[in-house]
Amino acid sequence: VGKLFDQQRDYFMLRVDSLKLDPRYDDNDLKAAILKRLKIGDGSLLSYRIIRKSIDARDKTAVCYVLSVTVSVKNESSILHKRIKNVSAYYPVTYTDPKPAGNDIIKSFKQPVIVGFGPAGMTCAYMLAKAGMKPIVLERGLDVDSRTKMVKAFWEGGQLDINTNVQFGEGGAGTFSDGKLSTMIHDRVGRIGEFFRILVENGADESILYNAKPHVGTDRLSIIVKNIRKKIISLGGEVRFGSTLRDIITDEDHRIKEAVVECGGRTYTIPTGVLVLSIGHSARDTFEMLKEKGLRLEPKPFAVGVRVQHSQEMISISQYGKDFYKKLPPADYKLTYNSERLKRSVYSFCMCPGGYVVNSSSEEGRLVINGMSYSDRGERTANSAIVVNVDRRDLDDDSWNAGIRFQQRLEELAFKECSGKIPVQTYADFSRKGAFAGSGLHVNGPEFNEGRHNLPNTKGFWDYGDIHHILPGQLCEAISEAFPDFGSRIDGFDLPDTLLMGVESRTSSPVRIVRNDDLYAEGFEGIYPCGEGAGYAGGITSAAVDGIRVYEKIFEKHLSGVSIY
Repeated sequence: VGKLFDQQRDYFMLRVDSLKLDPRYDDNDLKAAILKRLKIGDGSLLSYRIIRKSIDARDKTAVCYVLSVTVSVKNESSILHKRIKNVSAYYPVTYTDPKPAGNDIIKSFKQPVIVGFGPAGMTCAYMLAKAGMKPIVLERGLDVDSRTKMVKAFWEGGQLDINTNVQFGEGGAGTFSDGKLSTMIHDRVGRIGEFFRILVENGADESILYNAKPHVGTDRLSIIVKNIRKKIISLGGEVRFGSTLRDIITDEDHRIKEAVVECGGRTYTIPTGVLVLSIGHSARDTFEMLKEKGLRLEPKPFAVGVRVQHSQEMISISQYGKDFYKKLPPADYKLTYNSERLKRSVYSFCMCPGGYVVNSSSEEGRLVINGMSYSDRGERTANSAIVVNVDRRDLDDDSWNAGIRFQQRLEELAFKECSGKIPVQTYADFSRKGAFAGSGLHVNGPEFNEGRHNLPNTKGFWDYGDIHHILPGQLCEAISEAFPDFGSRIDGFDLPDTLLMGVESRTSSPVRIVRNDDLYAEGFEGIYPCGEGAGYAGGITSAAVDGIRVYEKIFEKHLSGVSIY
């Protein structure tokens, strides 16, 4: 990183921060704000570009956009000498993609095998393909077009396919989501920017490059993942759908030799020196196989809870105020609460403005839900997971798969509660500790519509249920304790007809496949655990960044022998 900065010291632009603009500003307004801040005339301004855009709604009487821009002018140094507040030198940092030493090395290298075509596997495969390494991608689900049809049929009452569903298939679980790209990880070398660039190159809106809370939407994601797949194939790679990793074969030194694959009822092997395990958090059978083969798996923290649904208009009014909410995109929120009494953390997760609650099941007799929205976030309802941390008190033992078994029990209870439909309960009934008191919630009935505005907005059938029959008592207590606090921060959050739905059990992987500093699975050379399912990410962006990191390590170890960063 130091060398990268040294190379660019002679080239810089200006960075202008904290430009406050009306919610309905246009390009002329932005340009005028830049000229005013820099105290220059129109003729001195060469170019400018937005690098960050957020909403400041702390004062509900003066809600505004806050922008940071990079600016080129005729004499940057003279501007810096003026020491203008919120104006500084800006040195661009872009991702430097390592290039293989030569074609001879690539030709002698066995094709890498990528297991899973979610954000981590997809990005890793994309980078490997660009480097000329012709990866073979294995995805147990089907292509995104076939997958979309099958998921839609399931939501409309059809049979669940355990290999192609909301969890499995091209694009991974993120394809049927809000497509949020926000992340808490730190990035010093431009990997996040490189991932966003890949998304834009393949169909994402350029606004993701500067929005403070970027998102794509499930409709755009479907196009993007297809374009990325086509690019990988055009570069000599392969994407094999309906293909599940069933076994791994290693030599006496635990170096990967072959991947054993099941496809269409037949089994075959692929010789390889690199196996990337970007398997996703729902590949429970694959975890079992890897444990049997001797890989070290350990439990990791996770959380479970419910989806809560409100009117999007109510959320936006609370966040922006009545004077501004129609001028701005649908509002989101982020909430946390710590229960000293219960020693539990309760927090919102994966908040979906203008979206649906979706049946995300992937196993027979088990039900799990998630949130989803399209790119315009145009639905009348907002939803978010409200989850509670799971700890040793909740699990049977300390074994590596105790968290998986806990998730499965909750999902079985959720399925049983409403015979496979999404269980829905009003906050009024939930707060009565599950005692159904005739709240007026009748499935698709006129009694519910009369005088109510918060109808369940789901993909997949729903019915009235009792969350207390699904979540353990102390987790329900924690949620009940948090709700009034959340209601004090967002007007209407704890209204009686707020809807709770269950169960949100797969917020993250409860398992980590242990890896070393070279990103190998501990004790197994050439096997790279990668992404969210392997326990090294917590969302689309962090999973993709981990895919890039694994790509770099593959290059470093197998193609160059020189450390990149």
